[in-house]
Amino acid sequence: MQVEARPKTRGSRSRPNLRVLGPQDRPSRREVRRLRRASEPRRDRSVGILLLSTAFLVAAGLIMVLSASSVSAFQETGSSFTFFKRQLIYAVLGSLAMFVTSRMRVEAWQRLALPLTVVSAALLVVVLIPGVGTVAGGSARWIAVAGFTVQPSEIAKLAVVALTATVLARKWKLLADPVQVALPLLPIVAVVCGLVLLQPDLGTTVVLAASVFLMLFAAGVRLRHLAMAGGGGLVLGFALIMSSEYRRIRFFAFLNPLEDSLNTGFQIVQSMIGLASGSWLGVGLGASRQKWSYIPNAHTDFIFSIIGEELGFLGNLVLLLMFGAFLFAAIRIAIRAPDRFARLLAAGIVAWLGLQTLLNLGAVTGVLPITGVPLPFVSFGGSSLVVCLAAVGVLIRIGRDGTTRVERARR
Repeated sequence: MQVEARPKTRGSRSRPNLRVLGPQDRPSRREVRRLRRASEPRRDRSVGILLLSTAFLVAAGLIMVLSASSVSAFQETGSSFTFFKRQLIYAVLGSLAMFVTSRMRVEAWQRLALPLTVVSAALLVVVLIPGVGTVAGGSARWIAVAGFTVQPSEIAKLAVVALTATVLARKWKLLADPVQVALPLLPIVAVVCGLVLLQPDLGTTVVLAASVFLMLFAAGVRLRHLAMAGGGGLVLGFALIMSSEYRRIRFFAFLNPLEDSLNTGFQIVQSMIGLASGSWLGVGLGASRQKWSYIPNAHTDFIFSIIGEELGFLGNLVLLLMFGAFLFAAIRIAIRAPDRFARLLAAGIVAWLGLQTLLNLGAVTGVLPITGVPLPFVSFGGSSLVVCLAAVGVLIRIGRDGTTRVERARR
């Protein structure tokens, strides 16, 4: 029991009145918990959202790779589970890579950036050697190792992002000078992009160049310099499209796929049919008709169309929401990064994965020309999945370091 002293009234000589406080005057447990939560600093849940969204996308990818590849895998190997088993192995390797990179100090990537870029460039040269690089679909992009294939251009994405972040962080006070920004960044990026373009792989080249461009924007490079670089890049890209017959055919098929729906526009038209067939709820998991050789690369570049057919608009919407949650958490991690280099590195990873997602979804839905880039975490592809998960590990470490810094500042 508590007592409360009432103040004396004017002209009163009597001792103060005491009022007994009963249980009704005490705050309830709910109010105590509410006040306690309000007084405590809010925890940043970006890392948790990043992990949950990544786990969902990888799990959804495994399920849909099994469904989308079952027919083609049985035709090629006699087993419907061939591509699924490989993707499962890649998911395990990628999880191990994510664990390793999440335990590495972020500063280590400054030392690893240049060696990793040199190694990836050397592997890109090896891919182009006849008899060494594995050719598929007219492109030499893979190196066969012990029954598995390695795609050096996927490693180059992480390497170029780390190198760009390192250069920009070290030349932070010189960003107003375009020469200081261009050297040594421009020659190295040009060599890597040139090697990727020789495979040929214009889609990955666009991802690399655009990621560097967005990192320059995030670093605060002057807009007029970015406008000049962006304009030059667009002109060069259009020239590359027009200079190659197969790129030119793809571009005009994108402009009017129905003009030659049985040849050059076949893939886009069949993708649209798959998306439309799914309606709201889809035809059912595993019941796709388009995966029966109607959509080429159904389990790789065009897996989003199979998801739309089998799970409908709602299934695609859930997948898009998970990608949105992933990018939201990654952007928050970049904003709360503990230092300049970590912020630029996180921004580069966000730009790379976000652009690749946009290019893939744009091609599948007919909004953008077909570029041949996979959907991160979801499409079949070992190198892509392992490197993307390794990049997620980098974001996890940056997010944890940023949270620790904020908590120390509050103390």
